Amino acid sequence: MNPPLRIAVVIASSRPERVGPAVAEWVYAGTQQRAGVTYDLVDLAEEDLPNLDEPEPASSGNYTQEHTRAWSEKVTGYDGFVFVTPEYNRGIPGQLKNALDFLYAEWNDKAAGIVCYGSSGGLRAAEQLKLVLGELQVATVRAQVSVSIYDDMADFSRMTPRDFQARNLQTMLDQTERWAGALRTLR
Repeated sequence: MNPPLRIAVVIASSRPERVGPAVAEWVYAGTQQRAGVTYDLVDLAEEDLPNLDEPEPASSGNYTQEHTRAWSEKVTGYDGFVFVTPEYNRGIPGQLKNALDFLYAEWNDKAAGIVCYGSSGGLRAAEQLKLVLGELQVATVRAQVSVSIYDDMADFSRMTPRDFQARNLQTMLDQTERWAGALRTLR
């Protein structure tokens, strides 16, 4: 019998006074009644990865830095991910791109859901993230959650999501878990 799926809810923003933790806590709260899966919060600000400093491409798997080896071990332990990302200048935060670029094989054949947020709901960041994840052989699910800082937050910082957002979240989690379970057989 397989152990429960492990899925990381990844907080992609690292800037001071960010709202990412509030969005991620709302996502995490929505995972608590789900069976057969364990969810963890992973905050990229706490990972404290420097700008990519490995001499070889990640696809080589030849890591020279201890922080890369630690990041590799953490990512390897997950079957899937829910990326909670803001949209900065029509794209994903540099911290997220950097964290993705450090590794390659550790991401392969895993599933990802996306919760994006921003003034336009973060949709352009989600599209950019899907392109990057595709190159890393991560299967992104169709359902996603798009959080408007105007309509789903109070004072641009506290989550006050509209009623349909909880359904959107559960649909995205359902799809992420199904794909993570199916892809587990490939690893």
